[in-house]
Amino acid sequence: MSNYVTKSGLSVHPLLVDFVEKEALPGLSVSADQFWNGFAELVREHAPTNAKLLAKRDMLQSQIDEWHHKYGPVANNAQGYEFFLRDIGYLVPEPGDFTIETEYLDPEIASLCGPQLVVPVSNARYALNAANARWGSLYDALYGTDAIARDGDLTPGQGYNASRGAAVVRRAAEFLDASFPLASGSHADVTGYHVVKDGSTRHLQVDTPAGRTGLRDPAAFAGYGGTEESGEIVLRHNGLHVILVIDPKSTIGAAHKAGLADVVVEAALTTIQDCEDSVAAVDAEDKVGVYRNWLGLMTGTLEDTFEKGGQTITRKLKADRVYKDANGEPLVLKGRSLLLVRNVGHLMTTDAVMLDGKPVGEGLMDAAVTALCAMHDRGMNSKWASIYVVKPKMHGPEEVAFACTVFDAVERFLGLAPKTIKIGIMDEERRTSANLKAAIYEARERVFFINTGFLDRTGDEIHTSMEAGAVLRKDEIKAERWIASYEDRNVLIGLACGFSGKAQIGKGMWARPDDMAAMLEAKIGHPNAGANTAWVPSPTAAVLHALHYHQVDVFEAQARRHNQPVPALSELFSMPIQAPFSLSREEITRELENNAQGILGYVVRWVQQGVGCSKVPDINNVGLMEDRATCRISAQAVANWIRHGLVSRDEVTSVFERMAVVVDEQNKNDPVYRPMAENYQSVAFQAALDLALKGADQPSGYTEPLLHAARRKVKARDAK
Repeated sequence: MSNYVTKSGLSVHPLLVDFVEKEALPGLSVSADQFWNGFAELVREHAPTNAKLLAKRDMLQSQIDEWHHKYGPVANNAQGYEFFLRDIGYLVPEPGDFTIETEYLDPEIASLCGPQLVVPVSNARYALNAANARWGSLYDALYGTDAIARDGDLTPGQGYNASRGAAVVRRAAEFLDASFPLASGSHADVTGYHVVKDGSTRHLQVDTPAGRTGLRDPAAFAGYGGTEESGEIVLRHNGLHVILVIDPKSTIGAAHKAGLADVVVEAALTTIQDCEDSVAAVDAEDKVGVYRNWLGLMTGTLEDTFEKGGQTITRKLKADRVYKDANGEPLVLKGRSLLLVRNVGHLMTTDAVMLDGKPVGEGLMDAAVTALCAMHDRGMNSKWASIYVVKPKMHGPEEVAFACTVFDAVERFLGLAPKTIKIGIMDEERRTSANLKAAIYEARERVFFINTGFLDRTGDEIHTSMEAGAVLRKDEIKAERWIASYEDRNVLIGLACGFSGKAQIGKGMWARPDDMAAMLEAKIGHPNAGANTAWVPSPTAAVLHALHYHQVDVFEAQARRHNQPVPALSELFSMPIQAPFSLSREEITRELENNAQGILGYVVRWVQQGVGCSKVPDINNVGLMEDRATCRISAQAVANWIRHGLVSRDEVTSVFERMAVVVDEQNKNDPVYRPMAENYQSVAFQAALDLALKGADQPSGYTEPLLHAARRKVKARDAK
């Protein structure tokens, strides 16, 4: 630690010192001494509590393991299991009815419903793309994906396919007819759009073969830009804006009877800039890179220059869109997503800061530094200067309360108004799911978001029930009633706590970014279930998912569900075990191969290249979005089958070696990829194998400890 800098009794890596003092603090009223003194006090006061909470996780898990050793799966004694969980303090008393009290929430959180992106903030290009995904071309999203069929005359080619383009225009007209119907006729037949002045106000009129008409709901016309006969026309439905781009001189507009060159939709209302599961930040250098990008987003100065299509492109944050409303007054539409930041959980420590020779809690550092960076927001992000922190991997109300206590302390030493830092509760651990109302109660003055997700939640379900028996195959788990119970409980408890019109209820990721036709069919289920928002894997997917929020009035869906009964805890705890000898050796091998290939495909990029989230081809070469949460599921599933004798450790090792050949082939065109099949002792291969072989012994089944150690080893080797 000879090169560390002493700050208020802390040993701080010089890279972090320089970032804080030379980049994050300038322009703020916070002094360096104020920051370091406050941060040091935060660590000294709250690190012991953090350690006690982690120890309690381990204690509760060991007690649950013992129960399963005695009684077997939950189904053998369901009532006794629930009584036991209450007795050990896993289940806590549910609070009486209450309504959340969070103040100063932006419209994107409280009153607007639409898609949400999650993006690794460590990648400036991706971070900017996501921030700019507030608006997107419907024409481009339809033309470039399988949302429009890709066979016959509609097959995309090297150049522009006019037949495919015409199909896109027809599909866009169907959307306009559904969301902005005309008083008579169809948008498909419009020959002209006109903004017409009537006294002091303006309204939209359209020409059709049957004559001039208008919108069935004239109030859906929100504004215009350019001239009154061309330019852009702004429409509004369910709180979301859609822009008709009129440009008869453009290639697309020239082919349209009304010169409609594009339909631009308001898409990703919010974006989580992620410091956690989708990044690979293992040391001070990595963490400073993460913080620097977050700071650039808050100051509005982040840029990234890259080569694309033989051209050099510089990407930066988009400006707001400025129009005139129906009265001719300025209408300013926000040009970017509302940005949230996901901190790490309570588990990991970081040697970017040391106290008494020991690494400090990484979550404590994230809370302090991301809030410091967010203080540079002058209303470009949040009109209230609220700071939206998504907090993952919290186990139960006690840990939620601890996060809120940490935010209290950060606010005090940074001089922020109380409750400036809002908290998003990720409902991804079973102890939180089972105590959700109590968890929300602990954060009732800060909470802005609760979120469910099959991908995250299943890993914890498997680990918590590790000793109950062999788990089902992953595809079978998706259909289990405990999953439906989990999703329903989250929405219904959120509504009972007063979330409707005040805070977000979110749903999880669509994991197949190339399969947009299926997403359009399936993901409408999220707003129909009463979710204000749901995760999508790309800006293009956000544009398409935005259509669902025109089809469904989420607040009506929430009103419909408000008094539905909350599924009982017995439903939540109902995951069955695999019946003995119910699977053939072929089925077992196939499932093992699928899990092994997914783990290897993700881990090799994480360890070798520091890529925390990527589209990884599965065993059938279908691209799936993978992060640590999906990796945790696969690793825990294999670890469980080892524990219960469905597969042996030698068999798992053999399958991983075979799948390494498959993954090497899938990555053969990556110039920086290092094949694993040539060296089964490589750091990447051994890390992937360890996730399975040692998975049952990992804290809560998390992948971070093993992945961080492997990545640090590779970075140290490459630095020599």
